[in-house]
Amino acid sequence: MKKLLKIVLYLVLIALVVIVGAITYVSKALPNIEAPKDLKVEVTPERVARGEYLANHVCVCMDCHSTRDWNTFAAPLKPGTLGKGGEVFDRSMNFPGRFISRNITPHGIGDWSDGEIYRAITSGVSRDGHPFFPVMPYPNYRTMDSEDVYSLIAYLRSLAPIDSSPDPSEADFPMSVILHTIPKPAEPVKRPDPADPVAYGAYLVNAAGCGECHTKAEKGKKIGEPFAGGFEFHLPNGAVLRSANITPEKTTGIGAWTREAFIARFKQYSDSTYMPAAIDWKAGDFQTIMPWMMYTGMTDQDLGAIYEYLSTVKPVASTIVRWTPPGS
Repeated sequence: MKKLLKIVLYLVLIALVVIVGAITYVSKALPNIEAPKDLKVEVTPERVARGEYLANHVCVCMDCHSTRDWNTFAAPLKPGTLGKGGEVFDRSMNFPGRFISRNITPHGIGDWSDGEIYRAITSGVSRDGHPFFPVMPYPNYRTMDSEDVYSLIAYLRSLAPIDSSPDPSEADFPMSVILHTIPKPAEPVKRPDPADPVAYGAYLVNAAGCGECHTKAEKGKKIGEPFAGGFEFHLPNGAVLRSANITPEKTTGIGAWTREAFIARFKQYSDSTYMPAAIDWKAGDFQTIMPWMMYTGMTDQDLGAIYEYLSTVKPVASTIVRWTPPGS
């Protein structure tokens, strides 16, 4: 009996050594992705304009890397905070840790090389080699056309520097280890011709990260049908918001919407005089994290292409209780 117990103890010890060794290897050796050393992005007016469009209206980088006014409907960006970082995504919002967006103005990344910024956007690896949690959907960005990423870099270089140093992010175990396995090298694809609206729409849906919010997930892992909604956002006032079903299912999704109605849904926020008071919004009423005031800047062509692509995805019947008020 003693001999058997010794064998079991030895096996447990060996298993522990293997587990500790594996965790140490993953944490120290990964991600093993080099930043392109010779990349030098020429900052042209055309690239800055394209980057501004992508960062503010498609990829909406500025949505997370600026300060949003949660006391206003759809939480528009506060003036003077563009790119300063500091937005928090934590356990109360169903994230496995506390993740804080960094300053992406020249104050925060001005001394980064173009290759390091490219790697950060497409692979989720910081300048010092540590991985980002994919609340920034870099797994989506890794397949973006390199020219679009270059445009984002050019735009970031053009931002006014803001003196801000957000706290570092912290991932809970085991996500702190898993994170090291998520980054992958960039695999850019050429941006499809807008003349093919479904392919072009698929590219835009990927770049916009629509599936990241419109797919149910728990602690960073998707557990629901793509685009069927149900992702829960726990807001600071205790309310719970759930993302909508945007599959082409006719009753619970957007299958009964026309292309024109889909575009109009976004464009209703394009009037610069739009104010939440117009719908009598007040604190405690239905709130959304959907950055309508940013997506409204997309062109009709791009919004129409997104609609065309979403019309091709699997329709899923999924009734979502969109809003649970504070205190409920």
